Amino acid sequence: MTISKNTICIWYDRDAEEAARFYSTVFPDSEVKAVHRAPSDYPSGKAGDVLTVDFTVAGIPCMGLNGGPAFKHSEAFSFQISTEDQEETDRYWNAIVGNGGRESACGWCKDKWGVNWQITPRTLTEAMAAEGAEAKRAFEAMMEMGKIDVAKIDAARRG
Repeated sequence: MTISKNTICIWYDRDAEEAARFYSTVFPDSEVKAVHRAPSDYPSGKAGDVLTVDFTVAGIPCMGLNGGPAFKHSEAFSFQISTEDQEETDRYWNAIVGNGGRESACGWCKDKWGVNWQITPRTLTEAMAAEGAEAKRAFEAMMEMGKIDVAKIDAARRG
């Protein structure tokens, strides 16, 4: 068994396995690696309940922890998924929002478990890196969007 040096631990009320299995169907290079059950009762569960789930999201090692309702997710943590085009942007956005999630602004959305996602087309990242007038135009266009519209970002980049 190989243990990653650094793993993102994501707290769930009780749905870590369901979330991990969902992510593994949506994002490439994602999979559920192991499901670990509690060896005895604990404050928010019983022996035999799923306690942790080892999984990857787009190649990033994660552990889902079924810790109970004590802590909620916030925008202070998000997965940022880089996309190549509108089709890929739509696919990820629609999977998250269409599975009980919620839309937000500027390419952000939240899945049904409360985990935040930034679905970010590469063209937007490139525009911001260009700085100056190009970045300003792309940024101002993005500020008007929920899901990012690649064609509008590209048009803003050109001026």
